[in-house]
Amino acid sequence: ADLVARAPRARTAARPWATMQKAIRECNGKRLMSKYLKDEAGKPLYHCQAAQVKSLSDLESLPATEPWLLSSKLVVKPDQLIKRRGKAGLVKVNLDWEGVKAQVKEWMGAPVTLEGVSGTLDCFIVEPMAQISNEYYVCIYSLRDFDTVLFYHEGGVDIGDVDAKAAKLEVKVGEELSPAAATAALLGQVDAAAQPKLAQFICALYRFYVELAFTYLEINPIVFVGDSVVPLDLAAKVDLTAQHDCGDKWGDLDMPAPFGRSRTPEEAYVESLDEKTGASLKLTVLNPEGRVWTMVAGGGASVIYADTICDLGFSKELCNYGEYSGAPTKQHTFEYAKTILSLMCREPVDQPGYVPKGKVLIIGGGIANFTNVASTFGGIIQALEHFQKSIIAHKIQVYVRRGGPNYQEGLDAMRAAGLRLGIPMYVHGPETHLTAIVPMAFKYLDPNFVSKPIIEPVHRPAADAGTKMRSSTSGVNLAAAAVAAASMGGGPHLHNVPETAGPSTLFTRSTRAVIYGLQVVAVQNMLDFDFCCRRETPSVAGMIYPFGGDHVQKFYWGTKEILIPVYKDTKSALAANKDVDVMVNFASQRSVYPSVMEALQFDQLKVIAIIAEGVPENKTRVINKVASSKGVTIIGPATVGGIKAGCFRIGNTGGMIDNCIQCKLHRPGSVAYVSRSGGMSNELNNIMAMYTNGVYEGIAIGGDRYPGSTFVDHIMRYQDNPNVKMIVLLGEVGGVEEYVIADAIKSGRITKPLVAWCIGTCAKSFDYSISFGHAGSAANSMTETSEAKNAALKAAGAVVPESFNDLPEAIKVTYDGLVAQGVVVEGPEPEEPSMPMDYKWASELGLVRKPAAFVSTICDDRGEELLYAGMPISRVFQEDIGIGGVLSLLWFKRRLPNYACKFIEMVLMLTADHGPAVAGAHNCIITARAGKDMISSLVSGLLTIGPRFGGAVDGAAESFSWAVDSGLTPSQLIDAKRKQGELLMGIGHRIKSLENPDQRVVILKKFVMDNFPECPVLKYALEVEKITTRKKSNLILNVDGTIGCAFVDLLRGSGAFARDEADEYIKAGVLNGLFVLGRSIGFIGHYLDQKRLKQSLYRHPWDDICYMLPQNTVESVCEPEYKGQGH
Repeated sequence: ADLVARAPRARTAARPWATMQKAIRECNGKRLMSKYLKDEAGKPLYHCQAAQVKSLSDLESLPATEPWLLSSKLVVKPDQLIKRRGKAGLVKVNLDWEGVKAQVKEWMGAPVTLEGVSGTLDCFIVEPMAQISNEYYVCIYSLRDFDTVLFYHEGGVDIGDVDAKAAKLEVKVGEELSPAAATAALLGQVDAAAQPKLAQFICALYRFYVELAFTYLEINPIVFVGDSVVPLDLAAKVDLTAQHDCGDKWGDLDMPAPFGRSRTPEEAYVESLDEKTGASLKLTVLNPEGRVWTMVAGGGASVIYADTICDLGFSKELCNYGEYSGAPTKQHTFEYAKTILSLMCREPVDQPGYVPKGKVLIIGGGIANFTNVASTFGGIIQALEHFQKSIIAHKIQVYVRRGGPNYQEGLDAMRAAGLRLGIPMYVHGPETHLTAIVPMAFKYLDPNFVSKPIIEPVHRPAADAGTKMRSSTSGVNLAAAAVAAASMGGGPHLHNVPETAGPSTLFTRSTRAVIYGLQVVAVQNMLDFDFCCRRETPSVAGMIYPFGGDHVQKFYWGTKEILIPVYKDTKSALAANKDVDVMVNFASQRSVYPSVMEALQFDQLKVIAIIAEGVPENKTRVINKVASSKGVTIIGPATVGGIKAGCFRIGNTGGMIDNCIQCKLHRPGSVAYVSRSGGMSNELNNIMAMYTNGVYEGIAIGGDRYPGSTFVDHIMRYQDNPNVKMIVLLGEVGGVEEYVIADAIKSGRITKPLVAWCIGTCAKSFDYSISFGHAGSAANSMTETSEAKNAALKAAGAVVPESFNDLPEAIKVTYDGLVAQGVVVEGPEPEEPSMPMDYKWASELGLVRKPAAFVSTICDDRGEELLYAGMPISRVFQEDIGIGGVLSLLWFKRRLPNYACKFIEMVLMLTADHGPAVAGAHNCIITARAGKDMISSLVSGLLTIGPRFGGAVDGAAESFSWAVDSGLTPSQLIDAKRKQGELLMGIGHRIKSLENPDQRVVILKKFVMDNFPECPVLKYALEVEKITTRKKSNLILNVDGTIGCAFVDLLRGSGAFARDEADEYIKAGVLNGLFVLGRSIGFIGHYLDQKRLKQSLYRHPWDDICYMLPQNTVESVCEPEYKGQGH
């Protein structure tokens, strides 16, 4: 508690997606209090009268909805997250409405500088002037295990350092605050007469705070107005991860950017992209006039790149902060990269005499766990192509560093793009330190720039099994010993102690887990790791999937296929697998709480990893409390998990299996680490493999504010594990846990060498609060800054480098010293395991080929976006091509002219139905009334379509087009059909005639004559009609004939088809397809109509059937010897 005492505020830093503590406007906070602040009996304790002014037009309209504005003395002040408004002269009191209007007009749009931050006033709150007596101060904020309530008996602008002098009460997670406890702990200096009301108010305020998921709530002052307690000034933050739980109560909360920090259009656009994807896309523009732009993959990596840029002296040139992570699609990556490049390419390079100053784009990132690097780089390359000329004109150079799935292909594509486009591009993979490209880029911006070189890894040859190992050389200086160690082997420590599960050992080679969620890829990754580690049994005992029945799922164990059971619930999964003590929970943020709380009921579980980001903080704290009481270790939320080399990995930790092998994770090393970031865990794996004998165990505790287990929990395990020789800590800005570690070093509780670095040092370089890092990366006091924590760790005796750039050297020097001392005795490197590659991945890499089972040329759903004949689905809607356009793409693989698409739609509309009496509709209705489903009823109707029902469309098209092509006159066609004994399809109607024309035919004929370039077949059919109607007036060209003839004219005359191709479509039955498609609409309508009417089973009436049975019984014709036998 002493370590979290709130000191003067530092700038806040939190990950943009996961900046889940969002400040709200004072007006919103008071309106919520007015609605939900109630006593234990449910009686409201506060009535809010507050008007919000966001434009000058509000000044004219507000009195109509808030009449009290015209009759009260008023207070007006900006409502823009501005602190100490009173001292800044931004609170005006005792005004009438006209005075408020004058003041707002003076303020609106005015530039103001407050505490070094400049901004514009644009939102105000107006309230009635209160007649007050005493002023009090109250504040509630949340910490890991409790909520702290601060109260001081004096409030107002002159309160001073309230953190130091206020009374404090800690309310444990899940407990309630009683009036008696509030009175005893907080109200000792308050008049006894006022205590009951204040205690009631504070208790109600705490309930309100918890129920509406606030993370911070400060009222200064609260006052008595008559007999009621009223808040005057309010500042509040809510936990956005609780949106699902509290959104209905919150309503439409206004969450403005910090004062002086208005969103740019580009930031708003990226935010809109982020809302459309499950990935994370973030952008904050810092200095658009600078020369250093970044496009970084990963939350942790984005902070580290910003740190390094600032640490190397280029903070004033840093233009933006942001990240793209969580496997964004190629299209989303393209849009993100295009936005950044558009910001970079805005200098007036076309002006005569203008000399571009040169810029760099740093495309950085750690080693991805599951993001396809080649795919995201494909989107970046598209953006580079789009801006090629501008990039060259602005003298932009690009520096790339990335690793992860398919990274080799991605890097090769970037290199090739640089050469093809003429853009200077320097491309590096995981063999290069994460931030090594930063000083490379600065050398271009400033030829005189000099930075400390990053130490090269020493790939020492593996020691021979017969080589004599070094004996202990205790007392040798670590730095000096590193020199002697440089030529020695790098295999696993020879004298590791066999492990069994215990307090310092979460995982062993026999650890078994259940996976919550149908995470097929993650399970296969775990099994592949098991196989590489030469485990005897798979680490995955089963999967839990509540939305499906018990079944089995097929996976690979090496090249052999095995079955993993899938259970409906946790109880049955654990009952069937008594050896399981780990759960890896992939539930969504909304489902994490119930699924983990259920799992905590089972004593056999000792470790639960929660992968999901964005779990509501109050629920996370309850999970942590229950888990702690049961002795269960929680890893996460918001984590990739953890890995124990040669034993067990959680889900996708370590990335692709080739990366695990490259990082020597298939066998134990001697270094254990703990970090928040999953992406940076991979980077640490890589660093350990290059500079030490590798990782023994690594845990990413998770990026959310309250991870279930802490740095200290894992570091103390490592301290107590004899196989861990050295510890690495990658901390972050925010929190105070690193001080606990420093104290443990000073007290001698931690004796093993510990290399530590806290990222987030760049926060000091910015003039205002920005969002970056993880949700837990939030400095609430000067003690929580990275600089303060790094200094404390260094003073305690930890090895702390000057920057992240120097971290590899610090690790190498420390480790080599242990080797020189004999603490680590490196043995031979075991044979590297070989792992079969999945066919899907090998196919993506172009390593295999096989004949396809099907060929499809009309639709492709594999890429970023569904394609219809090559046309992205987004364009289908953007260009509004309609159902006719879609049909033209999918049936004909091309875009037909607009008139053709319209004609197709007309045909579908006209053939949709022709009443319930026709054969198809009749069959559909009978089937529906028999209780069959929609598909059965529809098919029953469709199966009647043929030569006598609907088939006339095809027949008419064939007959009339044949006659035209053969040069027959209309009379000759009629004579030919008569001689052949065939009906002329498309001619004749039972009801319609020349005197009673079919309006469907009239509509079609007019459209064709007005819009088709030519229609010879239809005109020919109309000439035939003139002859046939001389015999009988109902021998007209019917709708089938009109459609058939017109469609032949469309195919032949549109210019979209060759003649042979058009005829081939006719023969293939495309016209019948139109009738089938159109009539399906009507059949479904008849089905729904029968169901809606609840019609019973149809039985045809007897009187509508002519029964004609023979008068005499017809005897069977039987063999003579059989006839009569047995009778």
